[in-house]
Parts: sequence; structure tokens; C-alpha cells
Amino acid sequence: MTKVQTAVAADPDKVVVFDTTLRDGEQAPGFSMSPDDKVRMAHVLAAMNVDVVEAGFAAASPGDEEGVRRVVGEVEGPVFCSLARSTEADIDAAWRGLRATEERRCHIFLGTSPIHRSAKLKMTTDEVLAATARSVAYARTRFEDVEFSPEDAIRTEPAFLAEVCEAAAEAGATTLNIPDTVGYSTPGEIGDIFGNLIAWVRTRFPDVVFSAHCHDDLGMAVANSLAAVEAGARQVEGAVNGIGERAGNASIEEMIMAIRTRSDRYGLHTSVDATHLVRASRLLSEITHTPVVRNKAIVGLNAFAHEAGIHQHGMMADPSTYEIMRPQDVGFEGTWFVLGKHSGRHAVAKRAAALGQPVGGQHLQDAFIGFKRRADEIGEINDHELLAIIEAARPCPVEERAHVAA
Repeated sequence: MTKVQTAVAADPDKVVVFDTTLRDGEQAPGFSMSPDDKVRMAHVLAAMNVDVVEAGFAAASPGDEEGVRRVVGEVEGPVFCSLARSTEADIDAAWRGLRATEERRCHIFLGTSPIHRSAKLKMTTDEVLAATARSVAYARTRFEDVEFSPEDAIRTEPAFLAEVCEAAAEAGATTLNIPDTVGYSTPGEIGDIFGNLIAWVRTRFPDVVFSAHCHDDLGMAVANSLAAVEAGARQVEGAVNGIGERAGNASIEEMIMAIRTRSDRYGLHTSVDATHLVRASRLLSEITHTPVVRNKAIVGLNAFAHEAGIHQHGMMADPSTYEIMRPQDVGFEGTWFVLGKHSGRHAVAKRAAALGQPVGGQHLQDAFIGFKRRADEIGEINDHELLAIIEAARPCPVEERAHVAA
């Protein structure tokens, strides 16, 4: 058995994390990476203890093959993978890119849905079955670890999808990835698809690992991936910050933290060190020159930020009132209280004390009135603004008040 199969067999509650930031993420418009960029990103993924890193699509270009070769030559830890079409030339390119590491995987894909068979491939169902078996068998002459993906699986006829998966497993595929290539599925539907496929294929091939690769065209990639896991999939595929074709892939950080935070629901775990998630997100943002939106789950600036007064008051009493995860667990230094027009007196007083300017009584009341007025004008109040507001509201000494009255 492969490294991944052995890990899953030893711990059936482990979910293998397959990161495709460097391949599916990178091939989307605006996210292209140089070999140097890929190496930098791969080092962080290795530090995160990601199980499988898809380093690229070696046959896509000489530069992509070089990128795969650089990654496996300079980074250690994960199983490294290259995508390949169901052709010997692509599989050979994957081999050239990955041969420097013993922990290598060839990931073969072939369209199986009616629209892909007719419009793109011009192939019959029998031809698709034959190409699947032939390419997987050829890959097994060079790779112990072979993953097969029936592209556009969700729109493939269920009976034919089962045939293709069984043909791939019989030819030697060790992982069967069921991709929602166009983000078409729903959680209930994809759960049924995985449940039926696993029941069918595992009767003859009990060691095959099932994987979910979901796109976010309808905004359900993470939910669909988790539904697949509940149905028995033990590998999830995604990208940092959810980058990828069109609307992107399932966000790897969201899947990891959902499995961890809702262990009561799933009863599963990953081997990922989540404290590197923010670091990975920020490095990718830097490499791709694409900022992460503030309200992005897990790694966005607002994920652990609070402005509303009622939230801030609750957080000061007990952080679990409004935070279901600790910010330190994903790589943030801590909770961030944003001072703005929705903030309350408690938050203003606490921040003032932290800045060495404690306020209370009438001074706090006057400062809070000035704070609200200024927040309406400019939005967020930084420390410099807050100190100015506190100083402006400071009561005059008795002799100064007498002088003013005179």
C-alpha cells in the first residue's frame, strides 16, 4: 500500500489533506507562479504538514515541469504530485518532474460526463473506459501511487461513473478522486454519490482511498467536500485562500478548521498544523498580488475582529461568547477589537487603559460622546485618534475653569 493508504488504514478517522494551490490554484487567471514562488509556497505547506502537495501539471509547459522538479528537489515532507492527462506523454512528464523524490504520485484525469465525452473528447463510453484502464496501468509502471479523477464526475451518469471508477481501481489506481469540476453539486447530492460509489467499489478494492475535489461556482465547495467526508471520503482537495479555476477551489483552511472545530459532528481529524494557516494565506496573497477580503473565513482580517459594542462586551466577559475558535490556533496573535461607531463604552475604556490613559466617570462619558461623533465622520478610530479624543474631553483643572469663567 502507499503512504497515504497505510495512514488511512491505520487511522480510519484521519482525513488526508491534498493541497492543489500550486496546480489548480496557480492555473487560474491572475494566479500564475514562478518556480521560485512555488518553492516558497511549498515550504510553508510542508511546515503545515499537508499530506499531499500537487506541485503542478508537468506536461503543461517546460516551465511547469521545471517548477515541479524544483519543488521536489528543495522541499521535503509531503507526498508530491503532478497532474497528467490520460496519455503516456503526460505521465512521462510527471515522472521526469517527480523522479527526485520517493514520495511521488501521478494524478490522471479524463472527462467522463456526456458533455465532456461528446464536445471535448469525441469519445464513446467504451473508449473512455479503455483509456482509463490503459493510462492508469501505464502510470503504475512508474508510480506506486496513482490517483484517478473522472473529470466532471457529478454530471456523469451514476452507473457509468461507477464503471469508470472500478476500471481505474482494477488497473491500479490507489486513490479515486470524484471532482465536482464545475461546482454543480449540492451537499445532499454529493453525499449520495460518494456513499453509492464507495459501497460499490470497496467490495472489490477495500484499500482504495476516495477523495473530494470541489469547485465553488455555486458557493458550496467546502460544504460539498464535508458532505463527501461524512459519506466516507478520506481525502479532501483544496487550495489556500480558495484560489482556483473560475470561482475557485474549496478553501483548504476552511475545511481543516471545520473538521477540527466540529469534531463533535464529524469525529474526524487531520494532521495539519493549523497555526501556519494565516502565514500561508498571507504568503500566497503576496505572491499573487491578490489581497484577501477582510471577511474571509479563518484567515481574513475580520475573522477575529469585533466592533459591535454588544460583541465586545461579551468577548471581554468570555471570548467563547462570539469566537468558536481561538485566533492563535490559526496563526493570529489574538482577538482584535476594532473601535468604530458600533463600539461601546467598555471597549473604549479598555483600550484607553491599555494605552496608559484610563478614563472613567464624566470624563469617559464626554470622551465617548466625542468618540461616537468622530467615528461617524471617519469610521475606524485608531490609537492616535482615540488619544486625541480623550485629551479633548479631559476636564479642566479648577483654576483653569475659574480663569475661563472670568
